Amino acid sequence: PLPKKTKPKMWLSGLEDMKVEDQHNHLGLPFLNVGERCNIAGSMKFKKLMMAGDYESAMDIAKKQVEDGAHVIDINVDDGLLDGLAAMQKFVKIAVTDPEVSKVPFMLDASKFEIVLAGLKWCQGKCIVNSISLKVGEELFIEHATLLRKHGAAVVVMAFDEKGQAATEEDKVRICKRSYDILVEKVHFPPEDIIFDPNVLTIGTGLEEHNNYGIDFINATKKIKEQCPYVKISGGISNLSFGFRGVMKIRESIHSVFLQHAILEAGMDV
Repeated sequence: PLPKKTKPKMWLSGLEDMKVEDQHNHLGLPFLNVGERCNIAGSMKFKKLMMAGDYESAMDIAKKQVEDGAHVIDINVDDGLLDGLAAMQKFVKIAVTDPEVSKVPFMLDASKFEIVLAGLKWCQGKCIVNSISLKVGEELFIEHATLLRKHGAAVVVMAFDEKGQAATEEDKVRICKRSYDILVEKVHFPPEDIIFDPNVLTIGTGLEEHNNYGIDFINATKKIKEQCPYVKISGGISNLSFGFRGVMKIRESIHSVFLQHAILEAGMDV
């Protein structure tokens, strides 16, 4: 007999396979932790090593993240003074030869699609590409998504369209739903392989219109989950408290309260 039809799940792999729904963070919550230390924008130490061409030491940072419980390793070599295409290819080529690093899936992260594609061609297993969006227009968006589907990658889709970044709850939901419909109906992209990032924006800036950004994200997350079956929701949480940079106690407190509501009540999972 055929196996019972079950709810589709995001299934990633490095050397080892991983069902995203089965992953939990250190608190036991169903949440996928992405290690951001191999990101030039997120780590000054990593940036200095990449600028110096010290790939061996950069690989130690990746290893440490896996040891510390990262389910996925984010790789970002975006910098104006670095050849992003060559750096991404070289880093991924070295990373896939180290079983301590390559046992987990990678998240290939770049602002230019050709850099992501270069890394994707050297990536074993099934990785995540971060990111594509409607900012480039519907035609190019479909072209990018079709290439990613061909390579079998999961994808992060940012809440941007031709007019810019989604800031309000309504815009976040509208853009994500439009992106979902294009991906599922026109590209035939598996819905369980879509991760939406509805933009975590900075609160506490002194501008009144920014005060609701955290609540807008949480409310939008819930609606996107309802309107776009099987998708995941992700967000760069550090952006939320950027107005309090340097005051770690406040930043950590804001993140804790936000994640409590975003994960447990709204369904954020990456």
